[in-house]
Amino acid sequence: MNIPKPKIKHIVFLLVIAVLIIPQTRKPIQVLLHKAISFIRPVSVNEEKLTKIPNYNWKLIDKDKAIFNFEDTKGKVVLINFWATWCPPCIAEMPSMQALYNDYSDKIVFLFVTNDWFSKVDPFLEKNNYTFKVYRPAEAYPDFFNIPTIPRTFLIDKEGNVVIDENGAVNWNSSKIRTTIDDLLK
Repeated sequence: MNIPKPKIKHIVFLLVIAVLIIPQTRKPIQVLLHKAISFIRPVSVNEEKLTKIPNYNWKLIDKDKAIFNFEDTKGKVVLINFWATWCPPCIAEMPSMQALYNDYSDKIVFLFVTNDWFSKVDPFLEKNNYTFKVYRPAEAYPDFFNIPTIPRTFLIDKEGNVVIDENGAVNWNSSKIRTTIDDLLK
């Protein structure tokens, strides 16, 4: 049976559209695409005009209902990641976040912040073998952390300057980010 080439193209196009419409196949495809993009997307390091955090007045809460005071991060290098369990770009960058966390968790403060309930977060972490601690805001985000989209990640130096401010999936385990963190720790 010979099918003309234009018909094959139409059939393939319809199959691709169908795969992207079906929720069970759409999310894994989106995650895969964002993961690929994260490896080619450059990270911009703010070297000239640094934005400073205006205040540290913010509290977070962990799954055990313990309060974390952002004030405790003053004078430390901090990586804050705003994310969600349902967000394909967030899911795409999490393996690189875990790799960075594995090597730097004793040197810098990692704050993974979500609005998801821990009933969703805990199974997600367990399923993916993620070992980092996750927080929910105990109060409204400070105006400084304007979060129009997720994932949104900030790398803050010891003086409170925002060195990296990124939206979207990024390969956080890159040599550029590791070198930046190493320089901040000196």
